[in-house]
Amino acid sequence: MDGHPEFSDFSEESPDSETLAAVADEEFCYLTTTGRVTGQPHEIEIWFALLPEVRTLYLLSGGRDGSDWVRNLKKEPRVVVRIRHLTLPGTARFIEGQREDPTAREMLVAKYERESGGLAEWRDSSLPMALNLS
Repeated sequence: MDGHPEFSDFSEESPDSETLAAVADEEFCYLTTTGRVTGQPHEIEIWFALLPEVRTLYLLSGGRDGSDWVRNLKKEPRVVVRIRHLTLPGTARFIEGQREDPTAREMLVAKYERESGGLAEWRDSSLPMALNLS
């Protein structure tokens, strides 16, 4: 992973919570993982919820651990997240059944649900993930 420019050392100062809060309402983030077979960067566009004050980004995988990006994270948890003009390194954590699990689900549904109950199945059946942003 270190050989890829997306994962090189970040020379910019880490953004503060105000800067992170300014991008929390963006519709998508772009998550770059390392391919578990190829070792090459793999970027996806994905819904997210962000807790800027603790530098934690939450994701839900509807495909659970069958999703390529989740399978990649099992092998290599280091990621790069791009939101608007910010590019941030991070480390993924599996949080299903842990204290943060309901927070992740509630935050994502609150952000994206357009009609009451419209995302209930996705909320309840998805695999929650947390990214600690550096």
